[in-house]
Amino acid sequence: MTDHASTWIWQHPGWPNFTWQAAEIQPRVQACWRDLGILVGRSGALTSADDQDADARAALDTLLQSIVTSSAIEGERLNVASVRSSLARRLGVEEPEGVTSPRSEGLAELMLDATLNPDTSLDTERLFQWHRWLFPDANAGLTTLRPGQWRGVEPLQVVSGRLDRPKVHFEAPPREGLEHEVAQFLAWFESSRHDPELDPLVRAGLAHFWFLTLHPFEDGNGRITRAIADRALAQADQQSVRLYAMSAAILERRADYYRRLEASQRGTPDLTAWLVWFLETLDATLLDVLAQVERTLAKARFWQHFRAAGLLPEQVRVLNRLLDGGERGFEHGISASQYQKVAKVSKATATRHLAGLVEKGCLVKLPGGGRSTRYQVPERLRQDGGE
Repeated sequence: MTDHASTWIWQHPGWPNFTWQAAEIQPRVQACWRDLGILVGRSGALTSADDQDADARAALDTLLQSIVTSSAIEGERLNVASVRSSLARRLGVEEPEGVTSPRSEGLAELMLDATLNPDTSLDTERLFQWHRWLFPDANAGLTTLRPGQWRGVEPLQVVSGRLDRPKVHFEAPPREGLEHEVAQFLAWFESSRHDPELDPLVRAGLAHFWFLTLHPFEDGNGRITRAIADRALAQADQQSVRLYAMSAAILERRADYYRRLEASQRGTPDLTAWLVWFLETLDATLLDVLAQVERTLAKARFWQHFRAAGLLPEQVRVLNRLLDGGERGFEHGISASQYQKVAKVSKATATRHLAGLVEKGCLVKLPGGGRSTRYQVPERLRQDGGE
């Protein structure tokens, strides 16, 4: 039995007339737009205006990340190479021919339709088509899943725990009246796009919460919900949606994502807390991609500065690792023994290579001595490439 001690939001008399506290939301909206603008500007410096191949490859990487991480949120691991091949062919990116599957083909179709055709209307038939793309093998499998149809009459609950003491995390609205609920959502999604009073980023957060709460399909609701949110973000700024994958940040905060959804679905139509979470996660996504772009720009400027330095291939390999940063980038500097492993040289050669890099100004020796001596790209070069 369902525990109604805490009323589900769709049972509230105010559903679905959502509200939020502008004082909480507006600063976060402004932060997102500011960082989005910076990201677009910095990304423009990476490629020339006529470098369409580089733009297509960047879009490929972002869309691939969106597909893979959105599925990972649901606990599904995809064949990344297969999905990449399906996307590459559709984007016209030249890559070695890879093996695709009906699954990867469907996922590529769904993502491209959601984000690269944002001016087409979102209607019932489009949702059904997305669902069929999401489950292309359902009819052939031993499953009762009905691709391209709403869920059945059975109550839909998300539960965990023991069979004799289940914990109900969520209960979807009843099947009766579902068509009306979805039609109401779709009408709002189309009309709200032109509402000057509704910020497009807030609209994406509302669409995400509303459709997921309806849970109109037997399976795939989370992935289709995130595709709808991606479409809303593409409608907000089609240029920039190719630069970031919000599902990646949601995956990193997966447990928090489900906690915030459950709390809001048990609450009132005041969605301030959910929108705060959504906007902060979006901004974290933008800042993470911006940091990657900054590293790429700094790396390009670094090599422009040292292109005539006569460096050895092993030295170039190590410097690239340091400039790339991240988990494999030796954030606290590289030691002689680490250089030896990365460059695949002897200990004496590693010491000689490092001394040469210090002499040329590519590296500086950090405080400390003996075996603990570490080397790092000078801060000024990591920031501005020595300009």
